[in-house]
Amino acid sequence: MDKCRASSRILIIGAGTSGIAAATRLLQNNFSNVQILEAENRIGGRINTISFGDNVIDVGAQWCHGQQGNKVYEMVKDLGILHLTGDYYSSMKMVRSNKEEVSQAVGCNLHDIAIRSMPSGPNPVVGSFGTHMVESYWRLIEKEMPEVERALAGEALDAFTKHESSIIGSDNLFEVSVREHIEYDECDGDKLQHWGTKGFQRFLRLLMKVSEDEPDDLGLLKGRVNLCKKVDKIELACPNKVFLRCEDGDYFEADHVICTVSLGVLQEQAEKLFVPPLPPAKVNAIRGLSLGTVNKLFMEFDQQPLPDNWVGFYCFWLQQDLKELRKSEYFWLEGITGCHKITCQPRLLLAWVGGPHGRHMETLSDEKVLEGLMWLFRKFLTFEVPTPKRFMRSKWYSNPNFRGSYSHRCLKADEKKTGPWDLETPVLGPDGHLGLLFAGEASSKNHFSTVHGAVEAGFREADRLIQHYSSCSSNP
Repeated sequence: MDKCRASSRILIIGAGTSGIAAATRLLQNNFSNVQILEAENRIGGRINTISFGDNVIDVGAQWCHGQQGNKVYEMVKDLGILHLTGDYYSSMKMVRSNKEEVSQAVGCNLHDIAIRSMPSGPNPVVGSFGTHMVESYWRLIEKEMPEVERALAGEALDAFTKHESSIIGSDNLFEVSVREHIEYDECDGDKLQHWGTKGFQRFLRLLMKVSEDEPDDLGLLKGRVNLCKKVDKIELACPNKVFLRCEDGDYFEADHVICTVSLGVLQEQAEKLFVPPLPPAKVNAIRGLSLGTVNKLFMEFDQQPLPDNWVGFYCFWLQQDLKELRKSEYFWLEGITGCHKITCQPRLLLAWVGGPHGRHMETLSDEKVLEGLMWLFRKFLTFEVPTPKRFMRSKWYSNPNFRGSYSHRCLKADEKKTGPWDLETPVLGPDGHLGLLFAGEASSKNHFSTVHGAVEAGFREADRLIQHYSSCSSNP
């Protein structure tokens, strides 16, 4: 068994969470010939912790979502490196575009109704998330808050659905399958556990068993990660071989390949990337699932501009103001879901922008984005926010190695009768060889869009190969 595992050549495409999880699992189970090909000039994929402000920021994945059934939490829970956020964000202010601050009592009631309007339970099982939620929301408003101003209730609904879309990673809730919300397995416990001053890269170092004394080392993966190696051809060949070609002309030969590239890259390149073409069910899944765009805008100040009793604020747009905004160059600001302080970063503000507005934001210069943010602050706030001393943002959609942030299950997937299970299914070579395996968060049946889903998927495919060689006693 050990000899088979030791001699088997495994290539992993992508040094993100899923690829790193798969590689470390294999190496710890006597697979000694494991290499990773990574298109970027860094490891981590959609985990990207960088120095900024008073310590570090996570440009991508930021929180550990939940505890029970969360693979990431289970791996670090006894190390004392995760910090609970608790109800830190529950006191976010709700501000209308006429600078009126919604009372806490009214705002909390509207938010509670919005939460309870989200579909749950075995029914409904068809249709869009947005349709079910909007209908339920207005029924509850009529029943429980008949006295509330209808315009304000509508602004609250718009703000909440926009926020929920950013959590899901969708352009809007009407494209999201209601079955996603019901079938997604939300882990119980604090949904916004953070990494203090270490960032999510701390978890990657744990996976790779990197010593605290040598944080720049790759631990188990030392000498096994090939950066700036973008794969442009994957060929399943006989007998029992997989050939890979990189854009720089380098060729690699393997017995098995684990592909962990993002769904967005698969959607853009699958037709020309794989030889022979992928099976119809796999193509159906790639075309049916969706990868959304959610971006972050980080602003550093000499001192925190928000009042001490403000964690942040949500934007409630009056309809007339929204109409005017949509006709202006700042139309993309409609996609701002909120702006808030960051735990462990006292001088920073973080704004979120997603969907088509987030994609448009990526096309603008830093100066234009900052100009828009300063306009937004003046529009909503009664106090002055100075121009930040430093600014940076994510651009997940325009990066050709990602083409988006994280996946969700849309109505199109239901129509095509497909889902992560089809994305997960391995592809056999022409001789029946287990040649091509797929991992990544989008292939997780119940934890898609999360880091713990990516970890599970990486472990899943590593375990598939471990099981494949469980009864092998000679070289393959």
